[in-house]
Amino acid sequence: MTSLHLFDLDGTLMYGSASPVEISRQLGLDSEIAELERQFSARRIGPPEFARRLHVLWRELTPEHVRAAFDGSPWLAGIREVWQEIRQAGEHCAVISLSPSFFVELLLDWGADAAHGSVFPAVPFATGPLDVSGILTPAGKVEVADRLCTRFGLTRADCVAYGDSSTDALLFEAVPVSVAVNARPSLAATATRVYEGRDLRDAHALGLAARREFASGNR
Repeated sequence: MTSLHLFDLDGTLMYGSASPVEISRQLGLDSEIAELERQFSARRIGPPEFARRLHVLWRELTPEHVRAAFDGSPWLAGIREVWQEIRQAGEHCAVISLSPSFFVELLLDWGADAAHGSVFPAVPFATGPLDVSGILTPAGKVEVADRLCTRFGLTRADCVAYGDSSTDALLFEAVPVSVAVNARPSLAATATRVYEGRDLRDAHALGLAARREFASGNR
């Protein structure tokens, strides 16, 4: 039984925060990102507009800010250990996030097989508008998952998804096993398992148990 474990980042691997928030804090833009997050959560703006505004907000962003944000983020415990366990078992793990790819891809150093985020220009940003065609959406997460399945010779039936919010809802619908991690009630209600806490090892154990149950029921 080979599985592909798909992890959201903001609010899932990161406890109670999101990469845009952590990056903005490095620039002293706490109130600005709080308002932008409120508008996104209320669905007054979608992923492309959210990204477009971030691009403008972060005009002073440097690689040093990004690194400091990453290193100072409130990560769940056990991320590296979980991904090492997955890979040692001959399985695969990936991060799929709407957050900027330049932040998401830093998780490759922790052992993820793949890391996909919204495509922003390299930091520091050049002048000019953001190309929103590279910005991920909830539906785009499912498309990335399908591409990863093709890459690893698997299908959606082999996937376990971990997420926390409405941006993960379509992916939860697309795969047979899902773990809601510190999730909003609306997503938790749709998940195979629900985890509240700060250690990914415990969330992963729930995912493994659910995966075994699904596999045994489909033999």
